Amino acid sequence: MSFFKKLFSSDKKEPVLNEQDKQTLDKGLEKSKTSFFSKLTKAVAGKSKVDDEVLDNLEEILVASDVGVDTTLKIIKRIEKRVAEDKYLGTDELNKILREEIAGLLSETNTGEESEFVIPINTKPYVIMVVGVNGVGKTTTIGKLASQFKKQGYKVVLGAADTFRAAAIDQLQIWADRVGVPIVRQQMGSDPASVAFDTIQSAVSQEADIVIIDTAGRLHNKVGLMAELTKVKRVMQKVTPEAPHDVLLVLDGSTGQNAFEQAKQFTAATEVTCLAVTKLDGTAKGGVVIGISDQFQIPVKYIGVGEGIDDLQVFNKYEFVDSFFK
Repeated sequence: MSFFKKLFSSDKKEPVLNEQDKQTLDKGLEKSKTSFFSKLTKAVAGKSKVDDEVLDNLEEILVASDVGVDTTLKIIKRIEKRVAEDKYLGTDELNKILREEIAGLLSETNTGEESEFVIPINTKPYVIMVVGVNGVGKTTTIGKLASQFKKQGYKVVLGAADTFRAAAIDQLQIWADRVGVPIVRQQMGSDPASVAFDTIQSAVSQEADIVIIDTAGRLHNKVGLMAELTKVKRVMQKVTPEAPHDVLLVLDGSTGQNAFEQAKQFTAATEVTCLAVTKLDGTAKGGVVIGISDQFQIPVKYIGVGEGIDDLQVFNKYEFVDSFFK
């Protein structure tokens, strides 16, 4: 059990990373960590204690690392309180304090729910609707999720309801073939709600456990997006009244503050229940996970830390902070 897990052991169950996944996480956050600590080292150079200048510099570093202004201010206030209690707090302790305060913040602000999807035995099929703009890794995330579910013994059906791009349908077909799960698709330009309806009907007839529905990634018209997603939900519910059981928003972590803006627009357009943050391995913007997790009060369930089929990891906030500050 890691230091952070022990520190917050009263929190609800967190997924445990095996050694290989932990190494993948460490490697995936390497660019973010290197960038952050090179800036932090310069900020405390020549300083023996944490004073106002160090805190000002730290604030700039956190904002530049895409933690977000509001979350940064929360972290700075926590550290200011620690400094006030110990006037001679040394800069060599700053790393440890940051680890503790960010871990504590995530522990308080994340909803505390299980990070991974928990599929109820009496809910069949369990419907997950996936939303997000084009290019964030939405279809790839669906494919990797389908692979994970299949390995766990679930029967999965995919629905290609992003009918506005032929490439999206074809890409999902490639993933379905690769993973070895059935897919329901129609021609480009078909009604997305019709595809969702057919997918759930097919899943019911096959006695499938899980349905994952891809949706269009257009944000140029928020009203149109809201109407479209509402229609897809309404049609789904004709087959399964509780559907969708989860709405997963996929965000590209490498876009930094743009990911925040996408989260704002999609949470306004539909009831997002969980998040996946992708492409963290190719960017120095890993701090975006901290800010998004804090600001939107929506659990981050998955993070993408590599291109491999197994590199979509269940998000463990303790291990994430541990890797970030390792």
